[in-house]
Amino acid sequence: MRPLIIGAGLAGTAAAIDLARAGLRPCLIEKNPDPHDKICGEFLSGEAVIALDALGVDPRALGAVPISRVELWAGRRHAAAALPFPALSLSRRVLDAHLVAVARPLVAEFGAGVTALGVTGDGIRASCGHIAASQILIATGKHDLRGHARPAGPDQIGFKQYFAAPALSRLLAGTVRVVFFPGGYAGLQPVEGGRLNLCLLADGPLYRRLGNWPALLALLLAEPGLAGLADAEPLLPRPLAISRVPYGHLAATSPDGLWRLGDQAAVIPSFCGDGMSIALESGRLAAAMLAAGASAADYQAALHARTRRPVRLAMAALRLAETRLGRLAALAGLAAIPGALALLARLTRVAEPGSALAPAG
Repeated sequence: MRPLIIGAGLAGTAAAIDLARAGLRPCLIEKNPDPHDKICGEFLSGEAVIALDALGVDPRALGAVPISRVELWAGRRHAAAALPFPALSLSRRVLDAHLVAVARPLVAEFGAGVTALGVTGDGIRASCGHIAASQILIATGKHDLRGHARPAGPDQIGFKQYFAAPALSRLLAGTVRVVFFPGGYAGLQPVEGGRLNLCLLADGPLYRRLGNWPALLALLLAEPGLAGLADAEPLLPRPLAISRVPYGHLAATSPDGLWRLGDQAAVIPSFCGDGMSIALESGRLAAAMLAAGASAADYQAALHARTRRPVRLAMAALRLAETRLGRLAALAGLAAIPGALALLARLTRVAEPGSALAPAG
């Protein structure tokens, strides 16, 4: 029997590539038959870029847009800083498709359009039948595997829409803009193809009171940091949406013997821009530890030790930003203290560049 990876996103393909290189050619399944867009800020931090390079992937060759600056907005107040690391922006559709193309010839078997239905004693029940596995790695992103759900998240809804807005794209060249509004926050940044990615999290009661996406978008356009989207052309037929993501979730152990990767192991608030890095790092760490003979519990403890501090710091920052007074105080402090935004970015990183597989202290 071989290792089985459920999910061919960043974490799953990273694990598959490294396992195959280590001589443990896994099986890899993905429920979606074709590459698709995902709710994601699509921000590649310095650590994520290094991890991709180690996997043999150059995001710049795929059209990734350089990001060197971050802005925080709350109403008309805003603070800005240079990022303390090189960063890129690339759509998940393009990046995931390329990672699958790299992983596919390396794995023992790739199943596109195959859905995992449940775990059995020696593998899983899947839409194609029983699949035997020596180890099971869950890399299903924000969507849970049946029978192995994470704790329910808060009553919040995530949305994503691409826009064509040439003037605003020029203004935001090299910049990721995070806008806090009453009832949520939004991230806006350029991606390849001259598009802008708007990704946001809104409180469920706020959305139900407004009633629909156009009303929510109108509320967002009233924010000075997002007003430039007023004349923008939406590029998806409808925004992508997901609810009750358990931000702050950390899997400290694995009593059932399953290996949890990416968002299944650690869910960091999106505005920190470290979700893609966690996915890649977790996949590579799982592959290295599995190849070395470690258990799922050993791996989960090691990943928890690496992600605990940045996730908890990010959650504390989010709780502060959820109050009007907290937003104003934070922006005033960040604007007054040179380097404060850069320090916050460093504190919420999962690993220093080059230490992707180093033991956690």
